[in-house]
Amino acid sequence: MAEVSHSPIPKMLYNLRYLDQSRLCISTTTVDSQIMDCVHDRINQPNPQRSLFILSSSFAIDYSGSPPLLSRRKAPLSAHKDPFQASTIALSEMGYIGAHGVAGLHRHKYSGVDHSYVAKYVLQPFWTRFVTFFPLWVPPNVITLTGFVFMFTSAFLGYIYSPQLDSPPPRWVHFAHGLLLFLYQTFDAVDGKQARRTNSSSPLGELFDHGCDALVCALEAIAFGSTAMCGGNTFWFWVISAIPFFLATWEYYFTSTLILPVINGPTEGLMLIYLVHFFTAFVGAEWWAQQFGKSVSVFSWVPYISEIPTNVAVLYLMIAFAVVPTIYSNVANVYKIVQARKGSMLLALAMIYPFAVLLSGVLLWDYLSPIDLMWTYPVFMVVGTGLAFGFLVGRMILAHLCDEPKGLKTSMCMSLLYLPFAIANALTARLNDGTPLVDEFWVVLGYCVFTISLYLHFATSVVHEITTALGIYCFRDATVLPSLV
Repeated sequence: MAEVSHSPIPKMLYNLRYLDQSRLCISTTTVDSQIMDCVHDRINQPNPQRSLFILSSSFAIDYSGSPPLLSRRKAPLSAHKDPFQASTIALSEMGYIGAHGVAGLHRHKYSGVDHSYVAKYVLQPFWTRFVTFFPLWVPPNVITLTGFVFMFTSAFLGYIYSPQLDSPPPRWVHFAHGLLLFLYQTFDAVDGKQARRTNSSSPLGELFDHGCDALVCALEAIAFGSTAMCGGNTFWFWVISAIPFFLATWEYYFTSTLILPVINGPTEGLMLIYLVHFFTAFVGAEWWAQQFGKSVSVFSWVPYISEIPTNVAVLYLMIAFAVVPTIYSNVANVYKIVQARKGSMLLALAMIYPFAVLLSGVLLWDYLSPIDLMWTYPVFMVVGTGLAFGFLVGRMILAHLCDEPKGLKTSMCMSLLYLPFAIANALTARLNDGTPLVDEFWVVLGYCVFTISLYLHFATSVVHEITTALGIYCFRDATVLPSLV
C-alpha cells in the first residue's frame, strides 16, 4: 500500500476521478471526448505530473489546491459551460489560431528525414555529445534563440565594419562570421535533441525553430555580403537562399515530412559557407572582388566568366547548380502528392503567390526608384524583405501545424501592404524631375519598421496562442511543476 501511494501515476488517476464532479453543471456534449483524447495522448508520458498539468491547462481548469483537484475552472472562463469550448473561443478571438487549429496542434507530430552522409557520420555524433553539455533544465527554445543571437551578432558585425557591404572589414570579422555560423548550426541541431531529452517536444518548438531559420537567411546574407564584398548583390544572395527555404517549407506543408537530401543547405550548405568565411580570413575580402579568372585560374580561358567579379561568378554557379535543381525537386515532390490525392496543382501553386509578389514588388520598387536601392541601402533592403519573408514562412508553418486546408492564405498578403506605397512614391520621381514625394531613405526605413512590427506582432501573438492551447511555456521548463498533493 505504501509503495503504491508513492507512485505518481495512481495519484494522477485518482485525481482524474474528480473530473466527473467538475462537470456536474457542465454541458457534456464535447468536453468528455476532448478530455479523454487528451488523456489518451498524455497518460503514458514519462512525467505524469506534467501530463496532468497539460491536461488541466488545455481545458482551462484550475489544477491548484487540494482534491478535488480539477473541480474549479479558471475565473476568466467561468462564464462558459464547456471549458474546451471556452478555450477555443478565447483562442479564436486572438486572430491566428481557431478551434480547428487547437485540435490540429494537439494532433501534430513532427516528421523529418536527413539523408546527408556528412550529418550522419560526422556531425550527428558531435551533436549527440554536444547536447549533453546543456543541463536538463535548459529549455530547447532558449538554445534556438541563442543560435539566432549568434547570427544577429554576425550580421551586426558585418554592418558595423562594412555598412554598404562593399568594403573589406578586418580579417578577424571573417573568422567571427565563420565561428558564429558554426555555433548557429550546432545550436540549431541540438535544440531538437534537448527537446527529446527533456520530453518537451511541441509544435511551438518546431515553429520557433523554423521561424528563426527563416530570419537567419537574411542575417547570413548580410554576413556573407561583408565577407565577399557583394554590395548590392547581397540581396541576390539572400534570394538564392530564400527561394529554396520557402519551397522546402511549401513541400513540407504537403508531404508532412521534412526531407533533406544527401546534399542539403542546413548541413553541407552551411558548412561550405563557414569554411568560406575562414578562407577569407586568410586571403582577404579583396579576393572576391577581383576577376574570377584571376581568383580561379582554371577558368581564365572562359570568355565571359573569367572577366566578372568572383562573387558574381559564385552567384551564377549557385543558381545553376543549387537553386534550380532544388526548385525542380520541390515542385516535382509536391506534384506527386497532389496527383496522388487527386488535388489541384494550381491551388498548391497559389500558396507561392505571396512570395512571388513580394520579390516582384521589391524589384519593381528598385527599378522605378531614382536611386539604386540595393546598392545604396543593401542592409535595410535585405532586413526589410527578410522580415516579410519570415512572416510568410511562419504563417505557412502555422497553417501546417494547425492542419489548415491547402490553398492560398490571404493573411500572408499582409506582408505586401507596404509595397504599393513604396512603388507609388518611386513613380512620383518620374513625374517630378527625379525627386520622389518622400525621400527614399525614409521610405526604406519605414519598410523596415513595418515588417519588424508585422513580424513581432505575429510572433508574440502565435507564441501566446500556442502556449495557451497546449498548456506549455516558451522559455521555461514545463516539466518542473507545482506539487499536485
